[in-house]
Amino acid sequence: MCGTIVRVDFYQLSRDPAEAALPLIARAALNAGERLVVVSADEAQLGRIGDLLWSKLPDTFLAHGRTGSPDDARQPILLSDRPEPANGAKFLAIADGVWREGAEPFARTFYMFDEATLQAARDCWRALGTRDGIERKFWKQQGGKWVEGP
Repeated sequence: MCGTIVRVDFYQLSRDPAEAALPLIARAALNAGERLVVVSADEAQLGRIGDLLWSKLPDTFLAHGRTGSPDDARQPILLSDRPEPANGAKFLAIADGVWREGAEPFARTFYMFDEATLQAARDCWRALGTRDGIERKFWKQQGGKWVEGP
């Protein structure tokens, strides 16, 4: 992706956990014609995310799978413990607040963090700000909606 602008969206979770926010991000990614890899080192969290991808949005379910199956390449949303786009995804969602990068940069990364991972997110914000070709956006929960913040 040399020469391409990579976008990193920082999502500060204050009201809802990552599991609640991810179905909305996943639906937006699919509506944009993109595939998504969702990463967390917490297997229980990946399980909750998987459950909510099926049931959170009343008008649709979001097809997905866990990494390591023979059907990885076919999955529009792939749940994994590492940022490897076995499904050809250009979008990455980090659900557990631990920054990771893949061997090749994703076109867009959704980095979700909470109070426990706030300092690591601040450090990541500063570090990414020193790199060329990275656009950073910050989002916070306010009144039940996501708003772009300072």
